[in-house]
Amino acid sequence: MKDHDKDLSQFEGAELLDHSYDGIQEYDNPLPAWWLWIFWVTIGFTPLYILHYHFGQGDLIKAEYEADLAAWNEAEAVRAMESGVVSEETLKALTQDAVTLAAGEALFKTNCVACHGDKGEGKIGPNLTDEYWIHGGTLLQIHKTIDEGVPEKGMLAWGKTLAPDDVRRLTAYVGSRVGLAIPGLPPQGEKL
Repeated sequence: MKDHDKDLSQFEGAELLDHSYDGIQEYDNPLPAWWLWIFWVTIGFTPLYILHYHFGQGDLIKAEYEADLAAWNEAEAVRAMESGVVSEETLKALTQDAVTLAAGEALFKTNCVACHGDKGEGKIGPNLTDEYWIHGGTLLQIHKTIDEGVPEKGMLAWGKTLAPDDVRRLTAYVGSRVGLAIPGLPPQGEKL
């Protein structure tokens, strides 16, 4: 018995095809029925999936991810506010939260526009959107500048006027504007 004749039992009932390539003949070995059922059910399911997720009420994975990320950022911002701890990490978490940034923007427009301009481009005070900072551009340094002020330069100590949560919101908003490079006053201080 030759090697190629050893185990032909697996092909019993299979039809030998009538063509030959390079002297090799092949059997018509159909796929298992369970595999074909899965294949056809998947094809039947596809239009329903497309209708529901692309044209209906279903959220695509990207939208689900963005919603989950927004919820996580909001929860992180709440934890950062409740912790009372001011650190680079807690302030960074606040820069990712849309609600905190909106509150910070409102505080900025109420208290900071006169010196720093409507968009942070600088008027009397320096441009807050470039990468140059007089008193440091890390979130902790920005927080310290807002909280304690710089009396010799005319910067008020907003920590005496605003609540600690509002100082953090304002810090998050100003920190989120760094690098936008809105035209205004020329750079002052050292580059980050």
